This record gives sequence, C-alpha cells and structure tokens, in this order.
Amino acid sequence: MPARELSHGRGAAEPLRVVDADPVRVTLRRGFWMGKFEVTQDQWQRVMGMSLAEQQAKEPRLPRRLNDDGSVRFGAGEGPDYPIYFTSHDDAEAFCRKLTEAERDAGRLEAGAEYCLPTEAQWEFACRAGTTTATAFGDRLGSAQANFDGTAPFQGAPVGPYPGLTTPVGRYPANAWGLHDMHGNLWEWCRDGYVEIPGGGTDPFETTSLSLPSWPIRGGCWHNEGRSCLSSSRSKGKVAQRGYGLGFRVALLATAP
Repeated sequence: MPARELSHGRGAAEPLRVVDADPVRVTLRRGFWMGKFEVTQDQWQRVMGMSLAEQQAKEPRLPRRLNDDGSVRFGAGEGPDYPIYFTSHDDAEAFCRKLTEAERDAGRLEAGAEYCLPTEAQWEFACRAGTTTATAFGDRLGSAQANFDGTAPFQGAPVGPYPGLTTPVGRYPANAWGLHDMHGNLWEWCRDGYVEIPGGGTDPFETTSLSLPSWPIRGGCWHNEGRSCLSSSRSKGKVAQRGYGLGFRVALLATAP
C-alpha cells in the first residue's frame, strides 16, 4: 500500500478523554480485511457462549443507567444485531482467538491467517476510506451519519436526535469502503498499546504493548458529542476496563509476509 498520512492524537491524561490530533505519516505494506460491522451480541453469544447480561456480570460495579422516567435500565441496547459492549481489551482478544480457532477447525480459514484487533493505523486507514477530511463523510458530522449525541454535531452539521443508547449495526451509512459505524455507536479497541504521541513509520505496532498500562480506543460512541467521533479521535482504556461504550470489530490478517 502507498504511504498514507494518518492523524493520531497527542497524549491523553486519563481514560476516555478524547484528544486533539497531529498527523503522522504511516506506510502500510500489507493488505488486510476489516469487519463490515462491530461485533454483534449474536456473534458474541455464538463464539463466546455468553449473553450481554452475563458479560455485564463480569463487572458488577458498573453503574446502572436510568431511563427518562428515572427507572433503572439494563445496558444500552440489547438484541442480536446490536453491538456487544461491556468488553475489555482482553475480552476482545479472547474473541479473536476463539474465532480463529473455530474457523480453522471448520476449514474456512487458512493456517496463514488469523482474526485479531486492528492496529491503530489499520483502524484509521479503514475509517478514512481514502479521505483526508475530518470524517469519512467530509468535514462535518451530524446524527444522520452516525450514532452520537446529535444535539452536539460537529462543525455546523444540523442538530439531530440523540438516541441515548447503541443502535443495531448498519443503521447508519457506510463509508466509501462499505464499513459501518466507524464513527460513533461504540469506541473500538485497537491491538497496539497506547502511546501519547505515536511515532508513525512502516507497519507501526507498539512492540512493548504487553508492558503498557492502556490500549487505544477509536471512533467515539453513542453518548459522545460529534467532535469525539472523528477519524482522528483517539482515547485509551485500561486492559480490563469495561463499559457501556466499549466494543470492537475484527480484522483478518496474514500471519506472515
């Protein structure tokens, strides 16, 4: 692949703080496949054998959300086509390993390929889909294009509704490469460890990932304002952190050049 200029942010001071971005130049030499959608609750159940409620039970300290009438609401969207959330970085990587094993055992995946989380550079390359604007849809972002707090659109886009929870995958327009919900819906875990100022380079991957305390999350989520859901928006989460806004999608990569 030719060199691409990818905007990665400067440092974040605490988990889930979105940061501004400066561009760094990245060269991706090998192609990869990216999941069209975020991993759904149905896919999670089939691979991990666990429901959304069982996944949430891993983190009993998570506060319960409230409906408009003050009643307690479980979760932030439930159903087979809704994305899975309450997933930590470790949970997401475990899903990728189990999916790889299952697909190999079924004869649908060659030995030289594996499912895994995308690196930050791969994620942003896929999100931008050849664009250099703030989002894959241009320099504005409104709630007709992505699931976020539509009362706070980006860069003068029309004010719109705020669903207040996740929405089923694919409800919003795809980018030019057919990928849905790269902006909003859920923050998505990336494979490499979080560094405050990414260095760029060729096929970047933080080699000291296992010793770093945090992992990058990209794309913003349903409860963020528009500026948190740009192609360059990045934040971080602890490896075991789970929440109402944390999910992921998978990439398919060759294990060797």
